[in-house]
Amino acid sequence: MEKPYAIGIDIGGTNSVFGVVDKRGHIINQGSIKTGAYKEINDFVTHLSAGVQEIIDQVGGSGNIKGIGVGAPNGNYFTGCIEFAPNLPWRGVIPLAQMLTDKLNIPVALTNDANAAAIGEMTYGAARGMKDFIVITLGTGVGSGIVVNGQLVYGHDGFAGELGHTTAIRNGRACGCGKKGCLETYSSATGVARTAREYLETRKDPSLLRELNLEEITSKDVYDAAVKGDKLAKEIFEYTGQILGESFADFVAFSSPEAIILFGGLIKSGKLIFDPVRKYMEENMLPIYRNKIKLLMSELKESDAAVLGASALGWEVKDY
Repeated sequence: MEKPYAIGIDIGGTNSVFGVVDKRGHIINQGSIKTGAYKEINDFVTHLSAGVQEIIDQVGGSGNIKGIGVGAPNGNYFTGCIEFAPNLPWRGVIPLAQMLTDKLNIPVALTNDANAAAIGEMTYGAARGMKDFIVITLGTGVGSGIVVNGQLVYGHDGFAGELGHTTAIRNGRACGCGKKGCLETYSSATGVARTAREYLETRKDPSLLRELNLEEITSKDVYDAAVKGDKLAKEIFEYTGQILGESFADFVAFSSPEAIILFGGLIKSGKLIFDPVRKYMEENMLPIYRNKIKLLMSELKESDAAVLGASALGWEVKDY
């Protein structure tokens, strides 16, 4: 009998979300746990497996599940391991696919979280019908999934497409990966908050942000201030968009995508981020690419896209 469901799991720096998905891409039910609440990987896997088992039981048990797909930062499709992820609580190489298989007795495939979002976008979202595009995820960090000629680019070792760790500014901000000046230190939600702190410490401009505790400022605070017309907050978004747009101009030169699709919490800022990204991308691109590359917002609900993309892996699981 054909198994009607797959499981998608999205492991983020803040939350890990999981869901049961049918063949048409409908999420039947889902749950989540706090990633950062578990300092030991074994505790995390135990709680995650319990949550996943609960939603499996709700659809008639594991006999109805074809496979499990996982999207995770630094997830390696070839090995099934999370390897040296800077934004997760656990260090080193984590054989997560095998650990989940052992707990749930269902085959598990794993990939980079942004690759999972790209698969979701290609199957159900803004990239339907496209063969060449890049998905950029703007969350705790900056992730990317690159599709060329209809295929995800994995590279020889499974780690192609770490565009968040390309250098935006030489010898710039320290990054969790150990490098300096990575794109994600400027253009992630965390990067926006860092820019806000820098501006508030080095400048004297009046700002609504000065009413907040400097160390606790978030990108949402900056957005709220910008919407109220705060000049400093608007400048923070302009700077963030500039760094992102300049980097996108470089990415375009590499794979000439039909579109760059933005996904993740930061895109809720709308025109505040899109307008400067578009402006600086066009200004810095080679003339042959100008006005040809679409800049699109994900068409999938943030929680759904990664779960749907990960679940697509679940239909095609290979054994590790």
